[in-house]
Parts: sequence; C-alpha cells; structure tokens
Amino acid sequence: MFAKIKSSYLNGISGVGVDVECDVSSYGLPSFSIVGLGDNAIKESKERVKASLKNLDYHFFNHPVTINLAPADMKKDGSHFDLPVAVSILKAVGIIDKNLDEYLILGELSLDGRLRAVTGILSMTEYAMETGIKKIILPVENVMEASLIPDVEVYGFESLSDVIGFLRGDIEKQPVINSKVLDEISFIDYGIDFKDVKGQFAARRAAEVAASGMHNFIMIGSPGSGKTMIARRMPSILPPMTLKEALETTKIHSVAGLIKDSGRLINKRPFVSPHHTSSNIAVIGGGTKAKPGNVSIANSGILFLDEMLEFSRSVLEVLRQPLEDRFVTIARAGRTVTYPAKFMLVAAMNPCPCGYLGDSRKDCTCSQNAIDRYRAKLSGPMLDRIDLISHVEAVDYKDLMDLQEGESSADIRCRVINAHKIQAERFKDEGILYNSEMSESMVRKYCNLDDNALKIMEQIMSKHNISARSYSKILKTSRTIADLNSCSKIECTHILEAFQMKLPDNNI
Repeated sequence: MFAKIKSSYLNGISGVGVDVECDVSSYGLPSFSIVGLGDNAIKESKERVKASLKNLDYHFFNHPVTINLAPADMKKDGSHFDLPVAVSILKAVGIIDKNLDEYLILGELSLDGRLRAVTGILSMTEYAMETGIKKIILPVENVMEASLIPDVEVYGFESLSDVIGFLRGDIEKQPVINSKVLDEISFIDYGIDFKDVKGQFAARRAAEVAASGMHNFIMIGSPGSGKTMIARRMPSILPPMTLKEALETTKIHSVAGLIKDSGRLINKRPFVSPHHTSSNIAVIGGGTKAKPGNVSIANSGILFLDEMLEFSRSVLEVLRQPLEDRFVTIARAGRTVTYPAKFMLVAAMNPCPCGYLGDSRKDCTCSQNAIDRYRAKLSGPMLDRIDLISHVEAVDYKDLMDLQEGESSADIRCRVINAHKIQAERFKDEGILYNSEMSESMVRKYCNLDDNALKIMEQIMSKHNISARSYSKILKTSRTIADLNSCSKIECTHILEAFQMKLPDNNI
C-alpha cells in the first residue's frame, strides 16, 4: 500500500518541494523508518506520529512502515513533516481516500494529536503558489501568515483528528483566501523625531545622505554627544518599504521564528541593535539550524552597532562579506544556506577608551598605546567599506537650551523619498534600488561628473592615498548628494562633500 503527499522545506528563505512517500507493507516484522536525509527533528518525528495516531485509536504499526522524503539527496530539516507523514500513512492504509495532489500539507504534531505552529510558513506557501498548488493544510496558528500569499486556499486546523475529518468529508471547512494583490506599504510613525536633536548639523546632514542612498555610516564622538539619539531616529527619515522589500524581510523573520499570528507583512524597516557581547553566530547567522542572524533580520533596515569598538574584532571582521555582497552564506553539515543581508550599517563609537579624546569639556586620560590598541579593532578593510564618517562634537549649552525645534523627520524624509524615487527610476532595469548597491560598471555608467568635478576628483586621487574601493564609495555618495539636489550630473560641491564625509580628517 503506497501513498504520496506534497510538502515543503526551507532552503534559506525559499520553499523547496518535497514528496512524502509512504509504503505500508503487508509482510514483514513491525517497523517504522524514515529515510531521505532528514535531520534529528525528522527522525524524532516517528515517535510523535506513532503516539498521535495511537491516541486517536489508529493501530497499524504491526506492519513495516517506510517513509521516504524525496528527493532523497537533499538534506532536510524541520518538525513540520509530522503532519504530512501522518496523513501519508492514513492514506496508504485507506483511512483517507481523497485525492490530495492539490494540497500542500505542513504541521508539527504533539503526542495527543494537536497541531503546533511551525516557522517559515510564508516561504513555503509562496512555493505552493508558484508551483500551482492551490490548497494548503497547516496549523491554525499559521493561517494568518500563510494568507498573506494571494490565491491560495489556506485551511487551518487545531488537531490531527480535525484534518482527518476534513479529508474524509466528515467536517466542512471554509478556507481563508487572500484574493487581493498586495498593495504598497504606507509609512509607519516611529514615535521619535529628528526635531528633538539639538545642534549636530553636520551629523544630521550625514544621516540624511546615508538614508538617501542607504550608505554605511559611522559616528565618532564623546559620550553623551548624541550619536545614539541620531541613530535611533534614522528609521523615521527612511521612506516606506517597497512591496518586494516587505515580502523578503517578512520571509526572513518567519524563518527566524519572529512572526506569530499577526497576518501582516512587516511594514516597519527593521532597526536591529545587538549587544556588544554578541557572538559571530548571533550577528552573522548559523547554529545547528543555520538560522538567520542580525545582519539578515536587519534586511532592508538598519543594523546599529552602538559602541562599535566594544564588539570583538572577529564580529566586526565577519561583517565585511555581507557589507560587500549584500547576502550571507552559511555552510552547515553538508548544506549551504544563503540569506539576504541588504542592511544599512550605522555605528557609533568613542574616539578612545575613555571616550574624551578631542573633547572640549574633559581631558582624555588614555595613553597613545591604549588609543592605538582601541582603534586597531577597526581594520583598514572594514573601514574601507564605510561610506560616511561623521565626528559628533559635544552639544553647546546654547544649542541645548534653545527652545526652537530642529528640522522634523517629516521634512527630511520628503527629500529622502525624492532621492529614492530618482534612484528607483534610474535602476528600474538594473535589479537594485539604491546608489550604495551599484556595481563598478554601474558607477561608470551613472556617476557622470562635470568638468570641475573631474578636476577635483583628479586632485583627490593624486594627493590622497585612497583605495579603489574608497574612490568608488566617494562617487556613489556624490551620486546620492546630486540626487538630493535633483542634479543629473555630479558637480564639484557634491564631490567635495562626499570626500569630507568619507575622509573627514583630510583636506583637499
């Protein structure tokens, strides 16, 4: 007796199809085996499935039962195979005779037959839609998440007995169907505003430029100068996420188990601020399940490293690859998983261990050796990947007591949105969204300098020993500044401002 059920598993944030094949033999000693390169959760599935079926008075494990997860050469993991395994057995022995070719089945079983929610449902439901599977059976807690994908009939159940009753025709169940084409995402109020920031005009300008092109941005300054305050307000000047960004970010959060039953796309740009004691795996991703880390959870948003140089050097160094490639690849137990990591790095750091080097209010107590050791944590290659650096000075008493509010996030956001629209039109056929994502060929194509700008760039290259990457970063930032000014060509002032933001300690 043979049966086959359609299911799925996750490879990164993509759903991959799996056929759960079941053979129940009439001959041989009692046994229950699962083959097909399953992980420990799948191997333990045998006990959960046996207990669930026995507690529903189904006793047919006195025959050899073999489950194959096809294709058998692909490593698979996840407890969501419990339900399709149980249903395949019931179909093989004739308890269920309904044709299940149009169903995708997912769900974890408890020992009494109740269904438990599983992670990654959004990606696996999207796989169903893309492959023409119109119906999906899953735990009721996952219904709202799965219903984000349009034109798929989502059936949510609380227990295995309810699933059996539905498939046998004893229970009627109305599916949840999202027939709407998902709309663009509207802006969400973050509850904090740039108008609260006193003074710091240079840092505010750098934050605006960084947000306009999604450039990596470091602020250096003494304690209490406003670095963290500025960083935490940066999401408030970013435009709403595009639909593509929202879907991709929601899938990452689903795989990471960060979505419960909201049934909504993530419409806030992530702001992820890991503690400085975080490990490489926490930041970059990994572990036994190859889960996404902070760099992926911050996708389409901001990864904020407060007190950047308090992080271990190894953590800072592992950021180099995702900063360059915009994705992270994790290899675990014969399996390679890739997650998006299109984040904007925003970091705050003190200039020295005591924090007061160059401060006008307080003397620095650090030795030169201590300062050198402290700054050595930030390597040259890592610093080369930073687009903008801003020195944040202590706020003057006069600025602090000024009752007049500064420029609001809404006003800044209008300029940022306009710059993003220019970039969206420019890159509509390139597969990217922002100036910071340009390849070298795109830099040559889109970073057109006028004559004066060319002369200034030539002076910069001849006078300062900057790398090819820094040269490219200056051009990308110049392109963003030109977009903020609605200029088709990069002008001299744009180059000068970008240079000062990239290398603030140098003069032309």
